[in-house]
Amino acid sequence: MTTEGARPLTLDVLTEQESTGLLVRRLGGRIAAEPAAAAEIVAATGRLPLALAVVAARVADHPSFSLQVFAAELRPAGALLHALEDGDARRILSWSALALTDGAARLFRLLGLHPGPDLTLDAAAALAGAPEPAVRPLLRELTRLHLLTEHSPGRYLFHDLLRAYAADLVRTSEPPAERGDALERLYDHFLHRAHAAAVLVQPQWPAVTPVPRLPANSGEHVRDADTALAWFAAEHQVLLRTVAQAERHGFEAYSWQLAWALTAYLAPHGLWQDQRVVQETALAAAERAGDPAGQAMACRLLARAESRLGDLGAAESRLRRSLDLYARLGDANGQAQTLHNYVELCYMDGRLAEALRHGDDALRLYRLSGNRDGEARTLNAIGWLHAAGGDYERAIESCSQALERQRHAGDRNGQAATLDSLGFAYHHLARHDRAVTSYEEAVALFRASADRYHEAETLVRLGETLLATGDARRAEDVWRRAAVIFDALGDPEADSVRERLALVREP
Repeated sequence: MTTEGARPLTLDVLTEQESTGLLVRRLGGRIAAEPAAAAEIVAATGRLPLALAVVAARVADHPSFSLQVFAAELRPAGALLHALEDGDARRILSWSALALTDGAARLFRLLGLHPGPDLTLDAAAALAGAPEPAVRPLLRELTRLHLLTEHSPGRYLFHDLLRAYAADLVRTSEPPAERGDALERLYDHFLHRAHAAAVLVQPQWPAVTPVPRLPANSGEHVRDADTALAWFAAEHQVLLRTVAQAERHGFEAYSWQLAWALTAYLAPHGLWQDQRVVQETALAAAERAGDPAGQAMACRLLARAESRLGDLGAAESRLRRSLDLYARLGDANGQAQTLHNYVELCYMDGRLAEALRHGDDALRLYRLSGNRDGEARTLNAIGWLHAAGGDYERAIESCSQALERQRHAGDRNGQAATLDSLGFAYHHLARHDRAVTSYEEAVALFRASADRYHEAETLVRLGETLLATGDARRAEDVWRRAAVIFDALGDPEADSVRERLALVREP
């Protein structure tokens, strides 16, 4: 029952200027004295009139306190709803909920289970366990009453206050079994779409076998590699949160398998910090589930992130554990993949002879397991090691074998990596025309497969070859392109590239 005289209320938001004006009217000169803290309070309240009014009242009750104190109070997740308790926020929010139809009210509660930061129609349908056409009008109803905002076409956003309220409602109103079923449907939805997208983006990777699809799952929406990459880009932050949430709620297989699928997007984009976080979560999930295959996979993928982030000692420990787990499982293909990663680590640590031994072992195991794509990629890795050791002719021989197989298989990303290796070998043999041709083809293939990190690495080497031919102008151009990519990825290598540019420009 609501209190006497209660009526449905829609919650629209103010503009930033209107929000600041509301605070000025309530707090006067304190706003001008601390504009940054005031702006943070406005942002934290999402410009909701109710939230601003209650927070302003609380600030007014403590005239000696700095605004920064209140801004800091609102930073933690869920802090806003807690801060509004004295303002009767829950009761007022309930009036908006009372204006909903039963179906929209149930959907609003279930959306409190979504990890955020935003959601789509198909995810909402998965939570509701209903077809998308039946859920679409419910989302329209929620947006019409300002309980959701369609912040971009097809993507819906909760304000933190409303998300916290929905999460509270679902905990208190939905039975535990209903909540568990809704979460399982959501994780099933994300896992099977991410798995299909990963296979399209990286078709040469041996895929994990996912948890069987739930009967209610409507299937994959991605159709090709470009669609898959666009989906990953749109859902990137949601998937990161879903990996963590699935592990917390005891859906361990969904957590580590989704982390595997997300690697197809994170690794080519050089998002190694994200990759380390999700694989740490995946490893914890697989350990809790007692799943040795999941542990081996997570250890291997975590090791690659750690090595790229410079923690070679931790990475080597993970790789050794992964090799042991795969050996116990009798998984030759998994052992080969791990040894391939070990090659990279040893190269980064300056242990070329050991790297070559691991490469030979990986090649043998790939052949034993019949993985011709892995065999070709390892031939390229071995070729790179020969080039790094100064045996450029042998490097070209090994890489040429790899490239022939990769062209036949249509492995675009593998071809790009091998062409980069060939460019390196040709450069050091002073066959600069061949080097430039190889590098340029590698750059185009890396770009076509959205592998921005390795595109930038190859652009750096292309610039070196162009400079060796006396073409400083083109060298500057490709180094600028590399710096832009590294900057976009947040990779410190951008500073090294800018140092090269500065040296070229010096008179």
